[in-house]
Amino acid sequence: MQISDIAFGTTDWSTIAPVEYPGERGRALWRTRQFGTIRVRMVEYSPGYLADHWCSKGHILLCLEGELHTELADGRRYVLTPGMSYQVADGAEPHRSFTDTGARLFIVD
Repeated sequence: MQISDIAFGTTDWSTIAPVEYPGERGRALWRTRQFGTIRVRMVEYSPGYLADHWCSKGHILLCLEGELHTELADGRRYVLTPGMSYQVADGAEPHRSFTDTGARLFIVD
């Protein structure tokens, strides 16, 4: 990742209006900032959320609250709890997430 042409700044995530994205079950609320080609998001998944697609986008994802289950297309599964992260490249392993309890995440992609 090349980070360039971004002046120092801060983000108060509570001032960013959330956009709702329905999952196969539940919903995701995204608060998004765009810095050139870099998208930064604070995402909240409702309890019972299941993604409605397999994602091939690369991410660096940090679990802030709750518990996030991520399944890879090859069947591997991972569980993130607060303080844990994952990283995956664009076009690498397709993945989708779900949560029974809900989760709050910080994502850079």
